[in-house]
Amino acid sequence: MLEDEPVLRQELEEFLAELGYAPLCVSTLQAFHQQFDPGRHRLAVIDLGLPDGSGLDLIRHLRTAADPVGIIVFSARNTSADTIQGLEIGADHYLGKGVDLDMLAATLGALARRLQLGTQAAPPDAAAWVLDLGPRVLHAPGAPTVPLSQQDAVVLACLMRKDGENISRREIVEALGADYLAYDQRRLDSQMLRLRRRVASFSGIALPVKTVRNSGYCFYAEARVRG
Repeated sequence: MLEDEPVLRQELEEFLAELGYAPLCVSTLQAFHQQFDPGRHRLAVIDLGLPDGSGLDLIRHLRTAADPVGIIVFSARNTSADTIQGLEIGADHYLGKGVDLDMLAATLGALARRLQLGTQAAPPDAAAWVLDLGPRVLHAPGAPTVPLSQQDAVVLACLMRKDGENISRREIVEALGADYLAYDQRRLDSQMLRLRRRVASFSGIALPVKTVRNSGYCFYAEARVRG
């Protein structure tokens, strides 16, 4: 990620890490060129107004070099003319900085799915959904794998170890290491919403988790947990 504003850069770094990415965040074109590795870095979120040049020049360079990287412009320059210019130069998507971060997450997921990033063969015993706790990935049946944050992996492990059963909110909250009586239940609801969006954006299929009214959640498909 290339963003020169320190507060926003930190916010985006924490947001992307929470989604399960391992973001490399830099503030200048020079730092980007020094640290970018096309063999490892397959998605790039690029600001345009930078202290040592224009992000448009970087996008043009990446496309000229034929680096197989998905590019999302994330810029305060968000007029129609700016958007058209960015897309014509080679960006895959163009988002204004006022957009909700969930839109950025969905756009990254859709781009990763289109580029088939993270597509791996599921473990041999995967009849359906498989959670690998070591690398923190979720194998969806017949679809790309989904990288997970630590919290998402904990929640899914709690649900998938007892697939087909109703798991109470208390059990999930305590698995997260929190005090159930002091825990804001809206946090769990928000996390489940983000998790569903993340799985759908990466894999293209819905996470088989249903909300059990006044109780908790249930993972209703066949599941395996490894690690």
